[in-house]
Amino acid sequence: MNTSIKRVRIMVLGDSGVGKTSLVNLIAHNEPLKSPSWTIGCSVEVKLHEYKEGTRDQKTYFIEMWDIGGNNIGRNERHVFYNPCHGIILVHDFTNKKSEEHLNDWLQELINREGTNTSLTSITSFDEFDPENYMGSNQIPILVVGTKIDQASERKPCVRSFASQIGADEILLDNRQTRYLAAGTSNAVKLSRFFDRVIDYSNRSQYTNSVSSPIYSSKFVIPHQD
Repeated sequence: MNTSIKRVRIMVLGDSGVGKTSLVNLIAHNEPLKSPSWTIGCSVEVKLHEYKEGTRDQKTYFIEMWDIGGNNIGRNERHVFYNPCHGIILVHDFTNKKSEEHLNDWLQELINREGTNTSLTSITSFDEFDPENYMGSNQIPILVVGTKIDQASERKPCVRSFASQIGADEILLDNRQTRYLAAGTSNAVKLSRFFDRVIDYSNRSQYTNSVSSPIYSSKFVIPHQD
């Protein structure tokens, strides 16, 4: 792997079984995961992304997606993966309303963890999250992803989604179908735009904190599959 290319780290958070591992595999390899399994601890996938593609500022970055296990095993230890963090993908099962409601808990777990620098203030409910504050240039980028859209008829329409509550973009897809992230689709545009914001946030954070140390050795990753 070319170590001269800069990297950014994104946390992929959500309840167990919502499809985080399948989503990360789809994004990284542009193909569905044939045999998804439970993640305990953390696993990492890396994707090359062209920042500001098509402009004179275009530059290649590594996007590291840290897939955090969603079950209670190791819950008290998973905070070790949360810093540094340059972006957040919150994943819910579109047919499971509870998994969307729990996104608030996942967000709080990350932003309230001691030592985690995300520039977000603590919230205790949807209503306490200020979208205007979130959309500020100094706030960490967040993308909400709803999986199992192919089963959408099994869920009643939501009056107001978590993504709309926090002013974030939302992607709805079926992890088994590559067409949902095909080049030129609205989902692909949202994802690329999100990656650009993550890179912008990382660059601002490094400038503010005067951080120039190498990023993310794989020895800090503990992938476990059962």
